Amino acid sequence: MSKYKISREFFPFSHFTPPISEKFLKMAVPHMKTPKAIFKGKELDVSRHEIESYDGESIECFLMSPKSLGDNAPCLIYIHGGGFVLAAAGYHYKNAMRYAKEVGCKVVFVNYRLAPQNPHPVFFEDCYAAMCWTYDNAEALGIDTSRIGIGGDSAGSTLAVGVCMMARDRKHPVKFAFQMLPYPFLDMRNNSESCKKFTDTPMWNSTLSNRIAPMTKVDRNNPNYIYYSPVEAESFEGLPPAYIETAEFDCLHDDGILYAEKLRAVGVEVTLNETKGTMHGFDIVQKAQTTKAALAARIAFMKKVFESGN
Repeated sequence: MSKYKISREFFPFSHFTPPISEKFLKMAVPHMKTPKAIFKGKELDVSRHEIESYDGESIECFLMSPKSLGDNAPCLIYIHGGGFVLAAAGYHYKNAMRYAKEVGCKVVFVNYRLAPQNPHPVFFEDCYAAMCWTYDNAEALGIDTSRIGIGGDSAGSTLAVGVCMMARDRKHPVKFAFQMLPYPFLDMRNNSESCKKFTDTPMWNSTLSNRIAPMTKVDRNNPNYIYYSPVEAESFEGLPPAYIETAEFDCLHDDGILYAEKLRAVGVEVTLNETKGTMHGFDIVQKAQTTKAALAARIAFMKKVFESGN
């Protein structure tokens, strides 16, 4: 691995790269369990829901709700990252719990089905189904349908943007308040300058990105391909305001920049936060000051949008 000026606050993850392969996934994913701690927080009520996806199969969602929150509350639909092949990690749950508590909103945490067992477009359709379930059951869940935001990190960002575009294209009545996208993967082509430059960075790099497409079995000729690579879309009209956060030493850095440019070109408001000294997935180190600042920026953005929608 080349030397990069990644902040020491991210050690040891600044020296770790997951060995992504089908053999590794078969070994690792079954051990990635939902932490029991999410049900033990004093400030949150957390309930588990089985919802029906587009093909009749069921997927798991968690509803996180601050105990002090009343009905008709704002809601974040949160989609975890992991390259479409890894289950949610502990820090994904911790971030989601913090969003619920500090934004003052309900969080629907989606555990979509993973590749390679479930090839494209299953994981997109699962996330879309979770959005539809949230919208259709909003009254029973205590959610204000005019204040639903969607977000996710890395591949979760791909899925979040994909659901925004799918809802627009399928004429679903939901009007997302925002899209919240930390270090997003939005360009399937993997030919940006940051992809060419960061082939061996820790946590994620373009070498790993190139391994993912064969596992997801994505097909450029599939009509739903464009949701997998949103920056290649023909239209960005009708998409919600965006918070886009990039990491400095990340092959996906330019994905976020390009998407921000395309949204701004059609008049969509963008808040761009270019973090420094960071690698992909840096917020796995929760105690790092840079992580704390990034989480505070995400929370401030979501809170401001939700409050303006009152």
